Formats: sequence, C-alpha cells, structure tokens
Amino acid sequence: MKNDKYYEDGEESIDITNEFATVKVKKVYTKNGTRLEIYSPKLGSRIVLSAIELESLTWQDKSIFDKFLSDPYGKVNNND
Repeated sequence: MKNDKYYEDGEESIDITNEFATVKVKKVYTKNGTRLEIYSPKLGSRIVLSAIELESLTWQDKSIFDKFLSDPYGKVNNND
C-alpha cells in the first residue's frame, strides 16, 4: 500500500497490549530507509521512528517515561 511518506512491506503488525493501552508496531520503508511505525488504534495516532530515534530511547533512564506519562497529551488549553 503506497502512502506519500512511506510504504508497508506487507508484514503483519505486532500488537502489544495491557489493561491501559494497545499499540501496533510494524516495519515500514521510507525513501530514507527502514522505520518502525507505532500506531495507537484507540487514539488514532501514529509515529514513524528511525533507527537512531529508537536507539536514543536506550540512552534514557527509564524514569523519562514518568515525565511522558505525567502529561501524555501535552498541555491542554482550557481557555476555549
């Protein structure tokens, strides 16, 4: 299936699930090489990461995820 940003290699996605979340991960190809797509069906959001972006996660202390999870959707403007 072609997309302007990447195309899939036909491999099935892998589902990773617990009681709080479900994500689907799969290898995709871009004009700049292989990437990992992470997709959240519940939120309808996805991110495509390169090898260096994935490797950079290994440079972090696991506590960095506490910061991500403390405000997972970013700052919300309540002045609407």
